[in-house]
Amino acid sequence: MKVKKHYDVKGKIALVTGANRGIGKAILAAFLHNGAAKIYAAVRNLNSVIPIVARYGDRVVPVQLDLTKPETIMAAAETARDVQVVVNNAGVFIASTPMDGDAINSLERGMEINVLGLIRMAQAFAPVLERNGGGAFVQLNSIASLKCASSFATHSASKAAAYSITQALRDLLDQQGTVVLSVHPGLIATDMSDAAGLGGIAEPASLVGEGIVTALKAGNFHLFPDSMAKRIGSAYQHFSENVIEADISEYRSH
Repeated sequence: MKVKKHYDVKGKIALVTGANRGIGKAILAAFLHNGAAKIYAAVRNLNSVIPIVARYGDRVVPVQLDLTKPETIMAAAETARDVQVVVNNAGVFIASTPMDGDAINSLERGMEINVLGLIRMAQAFAPVLERNGGGAFVQLNSIASLKCASSFATHSASKAAAYSITQALRDLLDQQGTVVLSVHPGLIATDMSDAAGLGGIAEPASLVGEGIVTALKAGNFHLFPDSMAKRIGSAYQHFSENVIEADISEYRSH
C-alpha cells in the first residue's frame, strides 16, 4: 500500500487546461479561493479567458494550448516553467455505440484528445514539476472510465484508457515526488450536460473544484466528487481493494 502524500495548493502556481468554462473554470476558482498564487489558464482560444482575467486580475495568466497539437503543449510547458500543479481537465465527449457507423471515427477522436493528450501533457510537464520540487498532476477522467453504457461506449473506452495511463503515471511520477490524482466526475452541470438534457439532475461543478483541493490535502489517489460518482466509486474501490489486491498477492506467492 502506498504512503499517502498530502499536498496543499495554497501559495502554489498551477496550470489548468480547459479553464475557460465548466469544470475547468470551477477548478480555477476553487484553487484561487484556497490560496493558489497564480493560475495558468491553458485554453485553445485566448479570448475566451478575457472575462476570467477581468475578474481575478494578474493571478490568472492565459496560455494557448491544444491537446491535439503537441507544439502548443511544449510551448506552454516552456512558458509555465514555474508551475507546481498541473490539472489536465480538457477533454472531449464523443458518444457512439460500437454498432454506429461513426464508431471508429468517434473512438479515434476520443483517444486522440483524452488519451494521447494526457500522455503529451505528462511528458511535457513532468520534468517541469520535478524541477519545481515534485508538485502534483491531476487528471480529469470520468465515472465512465469505470462504468460503460452502450450509448456512449466510445467515450467510455477513451476514458478507461486515460484512467489506465493515470494509474501508470501514479507509479512513475511517484519516483520524482509528484502526487497524482485521478478525478472521476459523474453528472456535473456543464454546457455538455445541458446539451445532453441532463442539466436538471446534474450537480454543481464546484464539487469537482473544491473536491480536488480536499483530495490533494488528504493524499488520495481517487476523487469521486458527486453523488453518482460516489456510488459507483465506492463499489469500485471495495472491489479493487479487496478482490484485486488478493489476486495480486496470490499471484506473487507462486
